[in-house]
Amino acid sequence: KENKRLFRFPYNYYVSECEFVLVFLRKQSSYLRLTSSGAFLERTHFYGKIEHLIVVRRNYFQRTLWFFKDPFMHYVRYQGKAIMVSKGTHLLMKKWKCHLVHFWQYYFHFWSQPYRIHINQLSSCSFHFLGYLSSVLINPSAVRNQMLENSFLMDTVIKKFDTRVPVIPLIGSLSKAKFCTVSGHPISKPIWTNLSDCDIIDRFGRICRNLSHYHSGSSKKQSLYRIKYILRFSCARTLARKHKSTVRTFLQRLGSGLLEEF
Repeated sequence: KENKRLFRFPYNYYVSECEFVLVFLRKQSSYLRLTSSGAFLERTHFYGKIEHLIVVRRNYFQRTLWFFKDPFMHYVRYQGKAIMVSKGTHLLMKKWKCHLVHFWQYYFHFWSQPYRIHINQLSSCSFHFLGYLSSVLINPSAVRNQMLENSFLMDTVIKKFDTRVPVIPLIGSLSKAKFCTVSGHPISKPIWTNLSDCDIIDRFGRICRNLSHYHSGSSKKQSLYRIKYILRFSCARTLARKHKSTVRTFLQRLGSGLLEEF
C-alpha cells in the first residue's frame, strides 16, 4: 500500500524552493513580469506554473532550466534502509538530502546522522536491492553511416539497468548453512545423512530451483552457475558420506540422474 504522508513533508520543502525560484525569475525577467503575479503566488497549481514556465523559457529564452525538469523521484525502504532514486542532477539530490534531514530533525526530533546518507551515481556504483547487485551499465558503440560518397562514425551511448547475482553474499549464506566453506568449496551436510536419498536430493534440488527462479532476471548467469555447482556437489558429498563412498564412485553409480534434479 502506497504511503504518501511520509513523502509529503520533504516534497513540500522542494515545492517551496521552486516557488522561491519562480518569484526570483519573475523579478529578473521583463518578459515574465507581464504574467499576473497571482499566477506565481498561488500554491495550488504548482505543476501548471512549472509547465507554463518551461514553455516560456523554451520559446523566449531558447533553453529549459534544469531544475524544472521532471526529477522522476522514487522512495522505497528495504531491509532497514531508505533508498531514493532520481534521474535528476547531483545538486537536486543534495537538496533532497537536506530536506529529509530537516524533516527528521524538526518533526521527529531525531538526529539523522547526515554522514550516513550517501549519494551515488548508478553509472559508477552498485547497490544491493531485492537480492540483486544493481547498477547502470554504459555501453558505448560506434555506428558507421554512409551518405552518398561520404561515410562517418556516430558514437552512441546506451544505458542499461544491470542486475547481477551477489555471489559473495550468497556464498557467505551457504557457508553459514554448512553447504560450503567460506571460499566456496562444497562440503557435505552431515545433519542430513540420516534422511533417505530421495529426501536429500529433493532438499538440495528445491534450494537450487528457488535460487535459480529468484535470480533468473540476472543479466550474467555465470555467478548463478557457480552457486548451482556448489549445491550440486554438496549434495553429492552428502550422499557419498551417507553411503561411505567417494564422490566419484557415487556419481558414476548414480549417473546423470542427480544432475537432472538441479
